[in-house]
Amino acid sequence: MAFGIPHLDLKLELSLKSDMKKVEALLRSHISGDYPLVVETSRHLVEAGGKRLRPLLTLLAAQFGDPKADGIVEAAVVCELTHLATLYHDDVMDEAPLRRGVESANSRWNNTVAILTGDYLFAKASDLLADLGAEAVRLQARTFERLVIGQITETQGSTVGLTMLEHYLRVVADKTGSLIATSARFGALLSGATPEEVEAMTRFGEKLGVVFQLADDVIDIASESNESGKTPGTDLREGVPTLVTLYILESKDSADAELRKILSAPITDEAIVQETLKKLRNHPAMEKSRKLLHSYADEARLEIEPLRDIAAKRALVELCQTIITRTS
Repeated sequence: MAFGIPHLDLKLELSLKSDMKKVEALLRSHISGDYPLVVETSRHLVEAGGKRLRPLLTLLAAQFGDPKADGIVEAAVVCELTHLATLYHDDVMDEAPLRRGVESANSRWNNTVAILTGDYLFAKASDLLADLGAEAVRLQARTFERLVIGQITETQGSTVGLTMLEHYLRVVADKTGSLIATSARFGALLSGATPEEVEAMTRFGEKLGVVFQLADDVIDIASESNESGKTPGTDLREGVPTLVTLYILESKDSADAELRKILSAPITDEAIVQETLKKLRNHPAMEKSRKLLHSYADEARLEIEPLRDIAAKRALVELCQTIITRTS
């Protein structure tokens, strides 16, 4: 199953594989330089791999125009560099020891090196953007603004007038949805797709980004192994409220009082983590979370329903379904 997409059209698959090789080559060559430590730290997460969802979305969106148009590969690399830069910063803020199965940069070196490496990757992304024109630069700047606002509002906590869940969904849209939306927009825009296709792909990307994050929330609770690439209960150990736990934290049901108390802080006792996971897997909040996830996925698919029935459109629908299937 190429790129995690079942039933992928063979011609499209070959095209994507060819272009993704170009993306990988440019991604690595663009962060080479004269300073060995900078090259080592910046390549740390590149070499660790990853889903490359953002570049893939750029390449798929470009199928609605000329997929070989100038700037598409560069834009795909810009999106991945931006994503990687945010991971370096996130790991510092979260004090994360691991990222993508390898030691995080802040653990391997220190927080200062990790932060500066993230800044370096932002700079390298900007360097590529300069050749894509003013509209591309403005799009990236506005995306970066949303990424920062999302992090600030997450750090600030729930604001007046919003429930904890509403606040969380807004943070997810800014921190995850915005860059995935931009990845899709870049592909459609630079390929010469119609204005209607550009806007539809942008809306689809934003909702797909939310689906992706909410699916991760469910997997963190539902998965009973490391097969998903994530250790179950990670968010519980870190005291990070996510979709499933937010439903319980907002519940007024007296039966959830003890569970709410446990979920209100990081869980340091591994036995309590495992016991809490068992309770959450059988809690109505899990079903409510899956329903919300499916609702966002349905909305994402509706955004591209009016578009031409080409192989890329079918691939995008399958990609959305694949993300949901991970939570089953």
